[in-house]
Amino acid sequence: MVAALAIFLFPSFRDRVLRATISLSTAIAVFFIKIGHRFGLVSEASFQLVRDGGSGVRTFAVRHRYLLLSGMGLLVVPVMLSVAFGTGRVLFFDDWATTSDPKIEALLKGEQLVPPPPLPPEVFATAEVEQIRPLTKEGSRDWAVLDADFRNRLLLVYKIMKEKHGYDLALLEGYRSPERQAKLAALGNTVTLAKANQSYHQYGLAADNAFFRNGKLVISERDPWAMEGYRLYGEVAESVGLVWGGRWSFKDYGHVEYRKPGFKLPRD
Repeated sequence: MVAALAIFLFPSFRDRVLRATISLSTAIAVFFIKIGHRFGLVSEASFQLVRDGGSGVRTFAVRHRYLLLSGMGLLVVPVMLSVAFGTGRVLFFDDWATTSDPKIEALLKGEQLVPPPPLPPEVFATAEVEQIRPLTKEGSRDWAVLDADFRNRLLLVYKIMKEKHGYDLALLEGYRSPERQAKLAALGNTVTLAKANQSYHQYGLAADNAFFRNGKLVISERDPWAMEGYRLYGEVAESVGLVWGGRWSFKDYGHVEYRKPGFKLPRD
């Protein structure tokens, strides 16, 4: 902020800034003209400007020195204002284009969300559920054993899906023991590709979820309503920092996991 005021109040300082701006602008222009000429993007006539050390470019910069200085001011002043009057976080242009979601901001500030009431066990033991997801009825749906940060992010997904999109989510399985992971892996690649201790489920950092409609679980993506729900679910999950299984080559639309900073998943 002080430097900006000095530019306008002190002519000698302004002249030094202008000279520096001209030199910098010339160097940048010369560099890009040479690159463009090398790849055939700049004509021979334009390239002639830099053959004598960029005198043509420098002439242009001198002629339009006040325009260049104003342009620099547009770039520098917002950053200075952010530093001077903000919280120490530098404001970049990408920040201006981002709409802050109050729910996500609440999550980052540590709001604790409450898990939904548990569904009756028989909901997870139907023939339809068993066909699509074998052994689901044996899975753990205990929210308390999930990683606290992951749990809060996932609950935020539940809240947004319900309030914004009208979808009720149900937890099929959260934490999974190494023994259960090995049991599922033995059923084949159509169930899971991860062996024991190779899944985020074993560390309370993953969960499989489905939709709950009219008293029944809707898991299959063949249902157009569910497929649209999975698409929205993936977008919401990614917006709160989770990884969505729908992006994988092995599609797992109901799966989300949290790649927690500092945690590394063991591999063979």
